[in-house]
Amino acid sequence: QVQLVESGGGLVQPGGSLRLSCAASGRRFSSYAMGWFRQAPGKEREFVSGISMTGGSTYYADSVKGRFTISRDNAKNTVYLQMNSLKPEDTAVYYCAAGKQSGSFQFPSRREYDYWGQGTQVTVSS
Repeated sequence: QVQLVESGGGLVQPGGSLRLSCAASGRRFSSYAMGWFRQAPGKEREFVSGISMTGGSTYYADSVKGRFTISRDNAKNTVYLQMNSLKPEDTAVYYCAAGKQSGSFQFPSRREYDYWGQGTQVTVSS
C-alpha cells in the first residue's frame, strides 16, 4: 500500500513557476514508477510527466516538454514536478500516481497506476 500526498500548488501569474511535491508513505517507494497527471474542469485527466523507479528515464507530454521537469528522491520518498513558463492552459488539479514498474510500463496510461493522491490545484492567471 502506498499513500501519496501532493503539495505546492497555488495561484501564479503567466510566465511564473511552481514546484509540486508528492510525498509517498509505505514500503519500497523505489520500486514504483511515478507519474503526474492533471485534470482541468470538464476535461479528461491527462498525462503530464512520468519517471522510472530509478529516475533514469523521464517522459513528458508534448504540451509541457521543455517547460516542466520531473525528478525524484528515493531517499526522501518524494517526486517533484518543476513547472516553469506557466500558461493559463496549465490550470488544473495536478495528481501524482504510483505504479509497480515491470516490463513495458506505459507511463501515459492511467491504468498502469495503482495509487493516486488527492490532487493539488494549480491556477495560472493574471
